[in-house]
Order: sequence, then structure tokens, then C-alpha cells
Amino acid sequence: MKTVYIPEAPARAEIDTMPGATLLEFGANWCGHCMAAQAPLAQAMAGHDGVVHYKVEDGPGRALGRSYRVKLWPTLIFLRDGQEVARVVRPLDAAGIAAGLTQIDH
Repeated sequence: MKTVYIPEAPARAEIDTMPGATLLEFGANWCGHCMAAQAPLAQAMAGHDGVVHYKVEDGPGRALGRSYRVKLWPTLIFLRDGQEVARVVRPLDAAGIAAGLTQIDH
């Protein structure tokens, strides 16, 4: 599992054509909500090694986050073959994250 949000992210067109299971996690390294979500995220990700995980640093003017209409951090977007299947905003426990992962990683 990735642990640091990075400013470099794939273009939306690239993500839209990605095969398989992908998790986009939008947030910021200094965000308290994002830090609080890391333990539940790690717990939920256990056993989902095939899921491609992008930890995308978001903020004003960041095109990828805007294209998904991200408003709050962290926002987790679960994709299957480039299509959004589920979304979890500010998760507090692993259950919601695990449910999203189950929908894309089968």
C-alpha cells in the first residue's frame, strides 16, 4: 500500500482505459482526515494485492481531482476497467473501504 500522496498522477484518459481494479485515493499529506483514514485503509487493503493504488495529492487546480468532482479528503474512488464502481468519502473504518474493494477486485 502506498503511504504518501504524490502530485504526479496519470491523466484521466489513461485512467479511463486502465484494465482491472484501480483505487484512486485523493488527499493531502498534511490532512488530518487523510491521516486518520490510513489505518482502516491498510486493514481493508490486506489481501487485495492485485488492486492498483494511486495516492493522488489533490488541491485547487489539480485536474484529476476536479475531473472526478472531489470535494472532501480523503476521497477513495474504486474503478473497474476504468469505470467508477464505488466511492467512499472520509472513511472512519475499514468496512466501507473493504466493500468498495470487493466490488472491483473479484
